[in-house]
Amino acid sequence: MADAAPPSPAGASTPAAELGSMAAETIAAGSKSFAAAARLFDPATRRSAMLLYAWCRHCDDTVDGQELGHRPTIAAAAANAASAEARLATLRRDTEAALAGNPPSHPAFQALAEVAARHHLPPALVLSHLDGYAMDVAGRTYRTEADLLEYCYAVAGAVGVMMARVMGVSDESVLDRACDLGLAFQLTNIARDIVEDAENGRVYLPAEWLAEAGVPADAVAAPENRAAIASLAQGLIVLAEPYYASALVGLKGLPLRSAWAVATANGVYREIGLRVVAKGPAAWDARISTSKAAKLRHVARGYAAALASRIAPEPPRAAKLWTRPR
Repeated sequence: MADAAPPSPAGASTPAAELGSMAAETIAAGSKSFAAAARLFDPATRRSAMLLYAWCRHCDDTVDGQELGHRPTIAAAAANAASAEARLATLRRDTEAALAGNPPSHPAFQALAEVAARHHLPPALVLSHLDGYAMDVAGRTYRTEADLLEYCYAVAGAVGVMMARVMGVSDESVLDRACDLGLAFQLTNIARDIVEDAENGRVYLPAEWLAEAGVPADAVAAPENRAAIASLAQGLIVLAEPYYASALVGLKGLPLRSAWAVATANGVYREIGLRVVAKGPAAWDARISTSKAAKLRHVARGYAAALASRIAPEPPRAAKLWTRPR
């Protein structure tokens, strides 16, 4: 790995109100879907969830040399490939400093320090999120479905576990369900962004799937392969479905308002995946999202699901589902 820059120096704490405003602005610009669901948390949980999101977004943007999820062109990404290793190393050092209670001056690390201390986030869990970025920096490819799910855990499943701890969860079975939701979210994101990712040099579809479909890894974005890619995207959404269902079972283990927020997010993201499938080869003509009206519909359905979870039985988690590392 290339030599990294030294960690950012520790600085004075950012005022709490300023930190909260930064986090709210970050989530509003970076994820309208999650921002809508986050409004349903109680104020203390909402603050922690948004602060954690701000750190996650900063990590993503730092490694990719992007801003609020807008990726650079493939030429720019290639030019920055060497420095990405250095940025990742510095990111890891600054994260470790924040976890030790000595965050650098950047607000994202001040945010992480507050959340980690308040909710006793295990350092290994937080740092596992950075492993996903390391896979991207290394240009890792994914041969099997299990390989892909390992990546999804690092970039999203681990975040689901952290978010559940922010909601006050310590029960391992409920944390498993929170991880399931993160996996489902990431599989949906990958399906929605297959072509854009491929154009930027990243292919997350398992090599076994591509080989079976007769699509070369370097031609995923080619227009002539769009029908085959639509079929593979459908496979990702089918793969996500039992994880969405498993996450809903976990609502019972959450406080009511947190269950409402999680059920709403579940519905919003799941609809994105279903829209990808419905559009077929046209799914990548424009970025798929949900309307304000659809989000409001999921808010109502989420409340109903949260209430129902108070009395619903909790079946065991399906053994066939990929399980997070302990």
